[in-house]
Amino acid sequence: MRSPRLAALELKRFGRGRLPRAAMAAMLLLPLLYGALYLWSFWDPYERLDKVPVALVNEDQGTTVKGERVEAGDDIVKGLHDSDSFDWHETSAAEAREGVEDGRYYLSLTVPADFSKRVSSSSGDSPETGALKVRTNDANNYIVGQISRTVFSELRASASSKVSRGFFDKIYVSFSTLHDKTAKAAEGADELGAGIGKAKKGASRLKTGLGDAEEGSGSLKSGAGQVAAGTQKLADKVNGASDRVRPFLKAHSGDIGKAAREVARGSRTLKKNLEKLPGDAQRAQTDTRQAADALSKLYEARCGKGAPGKDAPKGSPGTDVPGGPGADASPPGDGGSRSGGDGDSSGAQQPAPSTTPTPARPSPDKAHPAERPAAADSCPELKKAVDAAKRSARVAAKVNGYVHNEQKLDELGRHLDDLNRAANDVAQRAPHLQEDVDSAVRQINKLNKGAHKVSAGAGKLHSGLGRLATGAASLDGGLFKLADGSGKLAGGLHNGAEQIPDYGKKERHDRTGVMADPVDLAAHKAHTAPNYGTGFAPYFIPLSLWVGAMIAYMLLQPLNRRALAAGAPAWRIALAGWLPVAAIGVAQVAALMSVLHWGLGLQMARGLATVGFLTLVTACFTAVVQFLNARFGPAGRILVLAMLMLQLTSAGGTYPIQTSPGFFNAIHPFLPMSYVVEGLRHLITGGELWPVWRACLVLLAFTVGALALTAVTARRKQVWTLDRLRPEISL
Repeated sequence: MRSPRLAALELKRFGRGRLPRAAMAAMLLLPLLYGALYLWSFWDPYERLDKVPVALVNEDQGTTVKGERVEAGDDIVKGLHDSDSFDWHETSAAEAREGVEDGRYYLSLTVPADFSKRVSSSSGDSPETGALKVRTNDANNYIVGQISRTVFSELRASASSKVSRGFFDKIYVSFSTLHDKTAKAAEGADELGAGIGKAKKGASRLKTGLGDAEEGSGSLKSGAGQVAAGTQKLADKVNGASDRVRPFLKAHSGDIGKAAREVARGSRTLKKNLEKLPGDAQRAQTDTRQAADALSKLYEARCGKGAPGKDAPKGSPGTDVPGGPGADASPPGDGGSRSGGDGDSSGAQQPAPSTTPTPARPSPDKAHPAERPAAADSCPELKKAVDAAKRSARVAAKVNGYVHNEQKLDELGRHLDDLNRAANDVAQRAPHLQEDVDSAVRQINKLNKGAHKVSAGAGKLHSGLGRLATGAASLDGGLFKLADGSGKLAGGLHNGAEQIPDYGKKERHDRTGVMADPVDLAAHKAHTAPNYGTGFAPYFIPLSLWVGAMIAYMLLQPLNRRALAAGAPAWRIALAGWLPVAAIGVAQVAALMSVLHWGLGLQMARGLATVGFLTLVTACFTAVVQFLNARFGPAGRILVLAMLMLQLTSAGGTYPIQTSPGFFNAIHPFLPMSYVVEGLRHLITGGELWPVWRACLVLLAFTVGALALTAVTARRKQVWTLDRLRPEISL
């Protein structure tokens, strides 16, 4: 009988009766229940984290930084409530601690009281980190603790980024402020440079001026010394003279006062008479002119116009008389005084006039010729009188001219007033003249001391100006260097102001975002698994298929006993025992993948290839399980279970195999599930097909090898032994 027919007969046995059919249904559904339920239970646990109760304690008291209120704890609490991370319950610290202990909460998150103060300290002198406190209890659930680390790492990063953004925003604002201040400093440096330039010019002039001043102070020093020597001599003389003057003043101070009062009265009288002088001078001028004219007429009447002394030739009688009519007239004010003197002297030499009345004499014109010689004798004297009268008239006119010069009269009046006041002052001070002399002596001595101090000060001034001149020279040189340095400073500040950034609001926002989170993870998944179920499907699907094969061979015989008894060929016996379970495995694959795809939403990059690959997988697994059951009998079932455990731990279905101990790394290449998991990952999520082809080769090798070993086992089973008739153990 052919192998397919034998396989069909084996399956027909399960169509008879309720229990066989139930057993057949169980074989078909057991892998589905095992794989689908397990994947369903944690298909996407992160989508339901908001159902996990977690305690939240906010003890933050907030703080004030530069006039702004900071409530970092409230911000974190609000962000947590807005997120879908956990089911947050705000409680007290004691209730959170008790809840984590008794299992009401899986963990607790506490925001400490000084959290805002610490996170805001980055802008102060003593920056500190703010620590969020997480309390977990692995007795409640270990995985929740692991998940919380991921969630709180993201929370910490988000909070740190927010705090950092505020900190860096202040830094960039400070940059703008620093830019403005540096620009102003540069402008100030320019003004400073200009001022230093002016100061340098001034220092140069100061240097020159102090040099001149030093020379002048030398002259001042010499002159002050001479003045001090002069005042010393003056003081010596005044002190000597005062010793002599004091007794005289003491004895005659009354006489001095009396004389001064007399001078004052005389000056007042003279001032009053001075007021009458213009009128008297005018009358004197008029009277002298009239007298001169009368004498001239008298002379002409008596002596005639050609009388001797007037027109007589030189040497005629009367002309040789000193001061006679023939003499030259002296200038007014000079010769007049001399002529007057002469007239006075000539008059003094004449005899006194007789008191006897003189008889009237006839006029010269009517006189007798005998009398004319007597009248002619008086003509020279009369001529002198005429000349003297003329000179008196001229002097009177000149005096009148002087008197009528008001400016000189006013000046003379003022001098008389000054003299009056001075005389009165002297009269008043006369009793105190000794005291005045003493005061004057003291003042002169004080002047002498002052002169000596001035002389000493002039010496110090000269020395000081010398030092100042030296300092001014140093100042001039220093200001030259300072001017050069200020120029460099101004240039440096301008360059610095250009290099210091001045960011606007948008630029600050962009840059603070980068500085707060400078490293971004540009994650790119070449072939993304959308959820946990899809990621673990390559691990649980072959697991369920192995369990399905294992259960199937618990109900079906690995080797057909009828074929063994009939002496059928061994390879047919092997195929007859493998084909029914392989067919059941294909049905298991169809049922499992249908539920996973249409029920749970498993998306496969290569759906048909996945189903075909799983068909090969179930063929391989059934062949291996058949061999172990056929070769080792009841003990083979234990080996099948043991081989399942080895494959689960060494296939790398959850963590990379490199993270497992060395034993599992050693057996990893020699078990079929290792290749099945890797091949399914590339078929479900996508990727290179080489791992799939390699897995197919390995599975084919395991399948053929297992069937060959089963055929060898079937050939041996055709020989009946006592152990087969009475086995030591049966299941």
